[in-house]
Amino acid sequence: MGGFFSSTSKTNSEEDIKMALEKAKHLVSSTPVFVFSKTYCGYCNRVKNLLKQIGAAFEVMELDQEQDGDAIQAALLEWTGQRTVPNVFIGGKHIGGCDAVTAKHQQGQLVPMLVDVKAIAAEQTA
Repeated sequence: MGGFFSSTSKTNSEEDIKMALEKAKHLVSSTPVFVFSKTYCGYCNRVKNLLKQIGAAFEVMELDQEQDGDAIQAALLEWTGQRTVPNVFIGGKHIGGCDAVTAKHQQGQLVPMLVDVKAIAAEQTA
């Protein structure tokens, strides 16, 4: 488990962040639902479990298991204004973190978004 300051122990160069941003954007554009996560994060697990319960197809990158995870997290801050995980994208659009995803679900907006990007089949919602 990472310490509170573990992600700041290594300074990322502008080049590291630029490369990480390109990687993050490629990953987000390559799949309908993408979650940047950390294995030990309870909020991340909550979002992944919700998506599984709904039956959504999604891809995950566990930043704490990636060599460039710190740089990707810094790039996400630059791109989305959000540094924390989970950092969720649906249809290439930044949705936000756990609170934003669960709020959309409670408001009945999450499933239609997932159907629109074909992450779940419309007949699953009937």
